[in-house]
Amino acid sequence: MRKKWKRKILINNPVALDRVQIKQDLRDGNQVIVQFSHPDFYASILEEVDELCARLDENFGVRFYGHYSLSFDGRVLLRIPNVKMLHLNSLVQAHNTDTLARLEHLHSLNLGIHELENSDILGIDSLRSLRDLVIISDKKILNLQYFKEFSHLEHLHVGGKVKNLDEIGYLEDLNYLALHSISKLPLHFINRLKKLKHLRILLGGREHIQEIEENEIADLEICRIRGFHDLSNITKFRALTSLKIEDQARLQGIGFDRGMEALEEITISNCKGLARLSGMERLPSLRKLRIFKTAIDFDTFIRQKLPSALSELEITTTKSKVDQEIQDSLFKLGFQKWSI
Repeated sequence: MRKKWKRKILINNPVALDRVQIKQDLRDGNQVIVQFSHPDFYASILEEVDELCARLDENFGVRFYGHYSLSFDGRVLLRIPNVKMLHLNSLVQAHNTDTLARLEHLHSLNLGIHELENSDILGIDSLRSLRDLVIISDKKILNLQYFKEFSHLEHLHVGGKVKNLDEIGYLEDLNYLALHSISKLPLHFINRLKKLKHLRILLGGREHIQEIEENEIADLEICRIRGFHDLSNITKFRALTSLKIEDQARLQGIGFDRGMEALEEITISNCKGLARLSGMERLPSLRKLRIFKTAIDFDTFIRQKLPSALSELEITTTKSKVDQEIQDSLFKLGFQKWSI
């Protein structure tokens, strides 16, 4: 099954806080984030926000974003020492980010600062207890050597310019990994992540992911990677339940040359060069298949043996007349359209 995401409820630049509503939203299983786009909005309310941070769990958080024409001053974090979930993202500049060291209760951090001042920011001791980290560095080369000390990290989204990427291999409890705009650096370290269940590779450039050996990953997404043309090791993902391939113009074929017993869902979207999807009979658990904007010939594809479990099948070319004919054919064959 795909990773379950909690709904985020954003409270933007509040002048007052509705504590009753916040607690109800949290009881309903949501995340609640109070966010501020400029110092004028948080000048008088942060102490009240911090009081809630102390009372509530890590599903209640604080976000600072925007601050256009300003550099975010990290000293304001000293006013919310009890924060457990913190987002400092969609920021161009920030200074005094070393104040993160004073946040002793931090469980979750989302850090997206275009002009990150400190490439060794992960060396801050207080960050070692994080369970959830998103960090993107566009200009400075972010040093990942400190991941050896992040023994609690379960969820990591890292992107941009980085060095020591293979240090991620020390994150023994990592369950989710997203690599964003990281080009051509080898991925052998993924083979050391024995608890990894969700892998997303987004943007950047690489031709394949052949370095990844037999694994227990359940959810794989490959999206908009320049030059990517080889997925011949897909059956190394023996525990895969969900596969999503998107915006891969050079990928010409996907073949399942041995059984993948757990695979339930496949989405292939906007892969204009993809003309072959074979070995479908080796996917006995496949229930849902969506093929959008590829070079696959419907008549050829539908003649192959398909899994008996397959009930939801959608094939779309974006040519209305052709798509109507395909839909009619699939309906006659007993297939339903893909449902969310």
